[in-house]
Order: sequence, then structure tokens, then C-alpha cells
Amino acid sequence: MQLRLFLILTVAVAVGLAAAVSPFASARPDGLEKVAQEKEFLDQGRLVDVQKESPLAGYAFPAVGNERVATGLAGFAGTLGVFALGYGLAYVLRRREGGDAPSGAPA
Repeated sequence: MQLRLFLILTVAVAVGLAAAVSPFASARPDGLEKVAQEKEFLDQGRLVDVQKESPLAGYAFPAVGNERVATGLAGFAGTLGVFALGYGLAYVLRRREGGDAPSGAPA
């Protein structure tokens, strides 16, 4: 029960931070993008097909008019997605090993 409560609180804090703080992230380029601008090869970059078809391209929901809200929703969805993938992977691996309890814990 304590682990479940910990997971719920951890996910709630992570999702809350992602949704509330991501709209205020710096719009300035990161290190790689800055170097690409300075060396004048930024315009040579291109997106691969998976990036072009991403539902959260540009870290924002495309159908939302307000940029901050769109970014917050993308942070919310991305955090939940990463948690779901991690939880699902842990679940599958735990089942493959044949036990419900973590290794070293009493059954």
C-alpha cells in the first residue's frame, strides 16, 4: 500500500510540474541549436518521418490556440505517457521473471 501511495504521489507531482512549469521554459535555443546557428548550418537540419507525424510536434498540442496551454498539455501527456511505458515495461518484466514481489523481497 505504501508503494502504491508513493507512486500516485510521485506521478501527481511529476504531471503537475510538467503541466505547470513547461509553459515557462526558455524559448532560447539549447546548446546544439545555438552552435548550429553560429556555424550557419541550422537550416540544413531536417525532421525524420516519425518527427513529422508526431502528435506533439514542437512540444505543443497543435489544435490548441493558446501556446502556453498547448505546451502545458503536451507536458502533461508526455509525462503520463512516459510513466505508462515505464510501468508497463516493469509489469511485463516482472511477469516474465515469474513473481509479483521485487527480487529479494519476501513473497
